[in-house]
Amino acid sequence: MQNPFREAEFVLGATRIAHLPTDPGPEIAFAGRSNAGKSSALNALCGRRALARVSRTPGRTQEINVFRLPPEGRRRLIDLPGYGYAKVPPAQRAHWDRLIGQYLRERETLAGLVLIMDIRRPMTPLDRKLLQWLEPNPRPLHVVLTKADKVSRNEAGKQLLATRRQLEELGLEATLQTLSALKREGVEDLQGLLLEWLDAADPEADGTPKKDAPVTGG
Repeated sequence: MQNPFREAEFVLGATRIAHLPTDPGPEIAFAGRSNAGKSSALNALCGRRALARVSRTPGRTQEINVFRLPPEGRRRLIDLPGYGYAKVPPAQRAHWDRLIGQYLRERETLAGLVLIMDIRRPMTPLDRKLLQWLEPNPRPLHVVLTKADKVSRNEAGKQLLATRRQLEELGLEATLQTLSALKREGVEDLQGLLLEWLDAADPEADGTPKKDAPVTGG
């Protein structure tokens, strides 16, 4: 199956880590600051208009949303709550922080993290905080600078380079790309990398694990 993402199916929304599936299938998580374009990126990845909810009100995703992929639903996409939106009660923000932090630190089936950032405002303090949660248990990291259609190609290249340098300063290894969900630019690059991650992490996959994909630009 060339594009299993098109067959992604919603399974559940979890408010606690204990509610997540217990089987050993690999997961790829999507994280991002509220209104960075995470839902649009997920929908573009899967070729679906409303797989992940897109809202004019940031911070709408309040649970860990789980989507299973074929074959047999062993593999999953995980949509983590958007972080950093101010217009929610402090108790809700604290819950999101605990939920996301615990997932990134402790989830053994996590095969890699896709961090979504608005290309016009990458590497905010909140993005850096999320990256710190990866340190105790490093996983493959792919940074996607979304809304690339909002800037010129020259500016997109500058932001990609600047983000790469900041990640290197933090001692983090990552692949990077730009993406426009509106124009579907960079979608195939993202699909290809995530399939490599899933194949490498799946204990029942045939063949030897594949190496990380090179850094790409959208």
